[in-house]
Amino acid sequence: MARYVALFGSINVGGNRLTMADLRAAFEAEGFADVETVVASGNVIFSHPARPTRGLEEKLTLMVDDRFDMHCAALVRSRDELAAAIADNPFAGANEDRFIHTMFLDGQPTAAQFDALAADKWIKPNERVALGDRALFIDYGDGVGDSKLTARMIERRLEHKGTARNLRSIARIVAKLDELEKGAA
Repeated sequence: MARYVALFGSINVGGNRLTMADLRAAFEAEGFADVETVVASGNVIFSHPARPTRGLEEKLTLMVDDRFDMHCAALVRSRDELAAAIADNPFAGANEDRFIHTMFLDGQPTAAQFDALAADKWIKPNERVALGDRALFIDYGDGVGDSKLTARMIERRLEHKGTARNLRSIARIVAKLDELEKGAA
């Protein structure tokens, strides 16, 4: 069995309220094993027979829609892919971890899509973006709260669904995966 992390977008924001206990129960009812949540924002660690993550993303998106009537993206990554989201982020260490994000995407944007986003007039002078592997790296400069560089805007420009986590949250998830791996050994 391989261990994965599902990163859900739009859970516990706006009107999409869902307890992590209910989300864990849904995973278990669908036959996923070793289900744990990290932080109350839709990060679920689980085990499943190894398979392409795209199929898992579709299954989880449908599960949440069917069980909870919530339309949200589910992005699935391995421990190594999450660690790479920290190591490959060109803005890591250049600002506070809470202002540096990785937006995990459901596919790889084209160079033209990224260039259109990077040139957008709404991006502030102290905000920066860089393209990764099915990811967008973002430095929000002075903070996320007043930025126009929102998930909705990014999804429209890149034509891909996504969900973002700051470096601190990603590091917590990777640490939890490492802790679980040590416990299993």
